[in-house]
Amino acid sequence: MKTLKIIKIGGNIIDDDDALKQFLKAFATIDAPKILVHGGGKLATKLAQQMQVEVKMIDGRRVTDQVTLDIITMVYAGKINKTIVAQLQAHNCNAIGFSGADGNTIVSDLRPSKPIDYGFAGDVKKVNTETLEILLNNEITPVFCAITHDKKGQLLNTNADTIASELAIGFASIYKTELYYCFEKNGVLENVNNDNSVIENINTKSYQPLIENGIIYEGMLPKLNNCFHAVNNQVQKVCIGKSEMLFDKNNKHTTISK
Repeated sequence: MKTLKIIKIGGNIIDDDDALKQFLKAFATIDAPKILVHGGGKLATKLAQQMQVEVKMIDGRRVTDQVTLDIITMVYAGKINKTIVAQLQAHNCNAIGFSGADGNTIVSDLRPSKPIDYGFAGDVKKVNTETLEILLNNEITPVFCAITHDKKGQLLNTNADTIASELAIGFASIYKTELYYCFEKNGVLENVNNDNSVIENINTKSYQPLIENGIIYEGMLPKLNNCFHAVNNQVQKVCIGKSEMLFDKNNKHTTISK
């Protein structure tokens, strides 16, 4: 069984043109089937402010009304996604940009409006791998933005970490899937003020005490919940850290296991 690497990048790379170029140059050298998932960074917020559209956030999550959905579609599926695809082509990595609507690849349900109404936010319901398998078998790399659809004509803003996790799970019966979350820290830190205090392995048993002791909290919680969702659904390997972990075996990072 072949290995499929699913790699998610966030704002620390998206928001820095030089960092994005360097990452994509290195990403293109990965000689294995691979899927790239990207978030939106700060560009959607910046554009909304320029258009004098109020940006509403609740618990760190964007409230997506119709105008905001239009903006993030332009930014995520347009500007960012196509910039990434173009740069990968420059490095001889044949890539195609995707939202969940393209090829009916990721179908979501509209998130319930209670207890909190996040507007046009989607929770992934199903991943359809057929179209993506054809591309991967022909050495074409899918590049996913953080937008899915409901199979009823509605686009939905969807968490990019969740998309990456669900893609890894969706392919787990076809490939040996590995999931990598690349962000600005070296991994999950025991001390948030010490970048070297990386917790190198977190498993189901050690996870809860880390939460109870306040070591893992706020924004890291949903990311780790996605990690454990993946490892509990046949994903072979899940790692969190800087993108260097993809290219340097000695680079310190966090591995999530059962």
